[in-house]
Amino acid sequence: MPGTPFINGTLLTDLYELTMLQVYFERGMNGLAVFELFVRSLPPQRNFLVAAGLEQAIDYLTGLRLRDEDLAWLHRSGRFTPEFIASLADLRFTGDVAALPEGSVCFPNEPLLQVAAPLREAQLVESRLLNLLHYQTLVASKAARCVQAAAGKPVIDFGLRRAHGAEAALLSARASYLAGFAGTATVSANARFGIPLFGTMAHSFVQAHDDEVDAFEAFARAQASNTLLIDTYDTRAAASKVVELAHRLKADGVEIRGVRIDSGDLDEHARRVRAILDAGGLQQTQIFASGNLDEYRLDALQQRGAPIDAYGIGTHVGTSADAPYLDCVYKLQEYAGRARRKRSEHKATWPGRKQVYRYVDKGGHLLHDVLTIATDQRDGIALLEPVLTAGQRIRPPVSLDQGRAYCRAQIETLPEALRVLSHRTPYPVIIAEALRELTRKVDTPTRCRI
Repeated sequence: MPGTPFINGTLLTDLYELTMLQVYFERGMNGLAVFELFVRSLPPQRNFLVAAGLEQAIDYLTGLRLRDEDLAWLHRSGRFTPEFIASLADLRFTGDVAALPEGSVCFPNEPLLQVAAPLREAQLVESRLLNLLHYQTLVASKAARCVQAAAGKPVIDFGLRRAHGAEAALLSARASYLAGFAGTATVSANARFGIPLFGTMAHSFVQAHDDEVDAFEAFARAQASNTLLIDTYDTRAAASKVVELAHRLKADGVEIRGVRIDSGDLDEHARRVRAILDAGGLQQTQIFASGNLDEYRLDALQQRGAPIDAYGIGTHVGTSADAPYLDCVYKLQEYAGRARRKRSEHKATWPGRKQVYRYVDKGGHLLHDVLTIATDQRDGIALLEPVLTAGQRIRPPVSLDQGRAYCRAQIETLPEALRVLSHRTPYPVIIAEALRELTRKVDTPTRCRI
């Protein structure tokens, strides 16, 4: 789609990816490398993650190439030899990729993505893959909590204006919709992804009119799906004006669908507005609430029985305000036929190419996962699925609505203990003995081949 802010240029990377590639080139190192992208640990008060961003990662990998202007920049930088730069002219991604399906529930140490490719390809894509998968997984995981807290009431993405850039705004809208939001206010998210659009009005619209009722009437007549913002001046007085206006507009076939409250004590305002609307015969007019909401405030409003029909959330989801990053990494697990692992203090990794097996009870709820080496086949549900072979898709792209449905089904498999918002309930990810044995072999001086 022309004009989108997505930047999949190969130079959108960290410098060390390129400097390492030059050394690999000079040393003739380009054997098969296996990297895995995973999250080391969960943020406080998180019990699960929702994997997101796979489609953007696939688009990036299948479009990987250096343009003439990229090669020219490499020459101008003075950092790289002409021979190395020339070797990059035909760079393409030719490897295999396995991944968790978009919308999967996942846990620490479980690969979201596994890349098996020639070393220069597998190394170069590290930074952008982390950039794409980390952010959408972060947002989807936060959004899923909000959807749970809303208890079936629609939640709308209002995140554009507080997002950290245009790409973040679009990917946040996408990730939150994947995780169960009903739609977005971001127009480009509809144009690009087909996400349903929702919108009301701004306080400035009311302020621009000399009379509040005049503003309400103009908007109601112009927009069939109207929702009127009623807290610019006096919320209760505005609700009474809406009642009077609604009866007058009814004669012309115009219905006021909803009112929005964006400030103050949302519970108290909603109760008073609901009483005014009901007394005036507007029982079908919905109340929409927004204003610095997150899953904790949603849960509190729901627990108190606030008469709110739908919610708008922006800042706290688009920035994942209480946990603005995941400890997400992309690590070498195998090179040239040998299992590899990092042994740094507090950052050690499990070696080798892996698979994750999931076990559920008779009701379909999660019991535990097993992390093991790829050759250790088990009777559980294998989570990592092939998505690219020799750099090519092996199945059609998964639509956002398909991913959304899959995510909803995944959330339903969570036991109640993992759905709570207020405290951590560790989910068992068991390290298989086969993986422990491989680790012991890798840690011995004898070279371990697999």
